[in-house]
Amino acid sequence: MFWLRFKMMLLLTVLFAIVYAAVSWISYAAGITNFYFYLILSVGMMFVQYMIGPKIVEWSMHVKYVRREEYPRLYAVVESLAMKAGIPAPKIGIAQIPIPNAFAFGRGIKDGRVCVTRGILDLLDEEELKAVLGHELSHLKNRDVLTITLLSVIPMIMYRIAWQFLFYGRRRDSRGNGLLIGLVAFLFYFITNLLVLYASRIREYFADKGSVELGNRPAALASSLYKLVYGSARINKDLLKETEGLKAFFVNDPSRAINEIKDLSQLDLDKSGTIDPSELLLLRNKQVKLGLSDKLMEVLSTHPNMLKRIKRLSDYHV
Repeated sequence: MFWLRFKMMLLLTVLFAIVYAAVSWISYAAGITNFYFYLILSVGMMFVQYMIGPKIVEWSMHVKYVRREEYPRLYAVVESLAMKAGIPAPKIGIAQIPIPNAFAFGRGIKDGRVCVTRGILDLLDEEELKAVLGHELSHLKNRDVLTITLLSVIPMIMYRIAWQFLFYGRRRDSRGNGLLIGLVAFLFYFITNLLVLYASRIREYFADKGSVELGNRPAALASSLYKLVYGSARINKDLLKETEGLKAFFVNDPSRAINEIKDLSQLDLDKSGTIDPSELLLLRNKQVKLGLSDKLMEVLSTHPNMLKRIKRLSDYHV
């Protein structure tokens, strides 16, 4: 966990250093006239997103909140994990979609909501589902939704500045400063967006570790991730596209499932459809090597490469 925390702190330092450099250079090249406008606009958009975001997620994922008498075992598991995590028990919902997954969202710890999909209830056993729910409650405990939302405002500002100067600024600037500022701002947007994606991947590792700290076996979480990949690979591609904008909330990225199957099939040595403790232990001593396409795909994703992620879980296995 030390290295994860160190990477996160280093990432934040680099991210805000880039922002400082961008603000200083753009202010010097173009003056302050428009920058504060884009800052206020971006912060305003982020605030609106923060306030109405939960409703958008509920509507997009067809979430139906359930009562204790409808799913008593699910309530018991979530409340037990919440107590161990030291946070208020979140609202519990069922997303009426076949994609096997789970997600957490809300404006903060007191407004937390945890949802499972119809697809995951039919796929995982009780221990695996508990491990996934531990992952999601760790997201709530760590305030990951708020963290990523706040960080996302940085590339948003850079994008607004780039758009303004590339398409409008050069019309008013005969010296070409507008075009140059726009290109530099777009470069900053691209870099900061990659850094925010990297931050999101780090938060996934934190949530995996958090689930283990809540008492879940690493092998149970590894097995659930393995099953989620296979379950997602069987889903119709058109259905996956409908949730493309919300996949950052999921435990894994369903759109990458087909590409991850080949690597993960090597872990299930007895072809049981699960990853047992002995198989996870064998992975600890293996070196994970990714091809160029897998590395590029990971860089552009909100989630870590699944093989690397399960490899990290093997380090927690005793």
